[in-house]
Amino acid sequence: MEMQPQLGDYSPDKLASLPLTPTGRPDSQEGRWPAQEKEIDNWLPINARRNAKWWYSAFHNVTAMVGAGVLGLPYAMSELGWEVGITVLLLSWIITLYTLWQMVEMHEMVPGKRFDRYHELGQHAFGEKLGLWIVVPQQLVVEVGLNIVYMVTGGQSLQKFHDVVCDDKCKSKDIKLTYFIMIFASCHFVLSQLPNFQSISGVSLAAAVMSLCYSTIAWIASVQKGKSADVHYGLRATTTPGKVFGFFGALGDVAFAYAGHNVVLEIQATIPSTPDKPSKKPMWKGVVVAYIIVAVCYFPAALVGYWAFGNGVDENILVTLRKPKWLIALANMMVVVHLIGSYQVYAMPVFDMIETVLVRKFGFRPRLMLRLIARSVYVGFTMFVAITFPFFSALLSFFGGFAFAPTTYFLPCIMWLTIYKPKTFSISWFTNWICIVLGVLLMVLSPIGGLRQIILKAKTYHFY
Repeated sequence: MEMQPQLGDYSPDKLASLPLTPTGRPDSQEGRWPAQEKEIDNWLPINARRNAKWWYSAFHNVTAMVGAGVLGLPYAMSELGWEVGITVLLLSWIITLYTLWQMVEMHEMVPGKRFDRYHELGQHAFGEKLGLWIVVPQQLVVEVGLNIVYMVTGGQSLQKFHDVVCDDKCKSKDIKLTYFIMIFASCHFVLSQLPNFQSISGVSLAAAVMSLCYSTIAWIASVQKGKSADVHYGLRATTTPGKVFGFFGALGDVAFAYAGHNVVLEIQATIPSTPDKPSKKPMWKGVVVAYIIVAVCYFPAALVGYWAFGNGVDENILVTLRKPKWLIALANMMVVVHLIGSYQVYAMPVFDMIETVLVRKFGFRPRLMLRLIARSVYVGFTMFVAITFPFFSALLSFFGGFAFAPTTYFLPCIMWLTIYKPKTFSISWFTNWICIVLGVLLMVLSPIGGLRQIILKAKTYHFY
């Protein structure tokens, strides 16, 4: 009888020293693992339950992708200009759809096996040790980084809702952003106790609907407001260094908007699969629907927002909009609801890593108290970092290039070349290398702009 390997610690060195198989999970559990291993696996967030439908993948992918990023796209346009901005948006949409298709195809490329986690696919492509070094650190930076940015954005949206509703009537209008971030975080201390991906389906569906709604409100309200009298479409920065670093940062803003790849294998893992009906068919159907929704959300919001406000648009388009007040207040609450779902979608793989280490490496029993403590500590950590560095656009730029570019734009292409080895100079070979080159440039350039913004804003920011 083949025994399930021990996953061990999620640091690359420790994981690599354990007998981790690079071939993913058996699609059929029966006769494969002892009862205790089955119990542990079913307790973990990324578990063996596979009963989701194709539309689950659609709204999970929408929730994972459409989020804080769409609100920063008009600002990114102001750093890029019309021609370059539209080109970058279109290229990003096409490239990320292609790399997402690659990951869906590779999920069960080995007969009878499924790669339920990103690092399992990385191990299969690069080997046990190198695969972990390449994938695990980047995936953690992506997911933890997203949760931090969502904490900031959730707090800002709550603050905007409060200011719009209160107007000049509230004496407490100057409440610090810190407290709104804490309010936003409070709901996650509760929702983080939902055990697995299946249990957050309702939250994710509500979040997907909200994303479409507030994106639509953002561009419709911009149309209603019309073009500002003093609108300018030149680049936001006036100095050469400002233009260069602004361009770098805007690339990261766009990269941040396409970050769904980091949980795509975990989403596909919830879909049943048989030799006649592999999971990639319903998964791809859901992905196509999700990407159509992404286009409907992203392009109107980015283009209309920039058309209305030009280079005077704020980092968050909803902050720029002032009227009608009731609509802007509603949109900000929709953002809050969506970010609640998005936070949970990206936190679930992190919970899986943490709980796997605690249960399989340190021998903790899989109990409710363990989940309560571990997940609460994580939520508290992301809240603390968000309160310390509440720089929305700068965080988008930095994390967008530093981590999202590799895991979204070129790592799937490298895996594809390594595993399938397409003929040199073939269409597949050229396509993948073009994506790799563009992705590497994005990874190198955009964190520079984001880091510069963080440094500049930190000079005038009073911590806590």
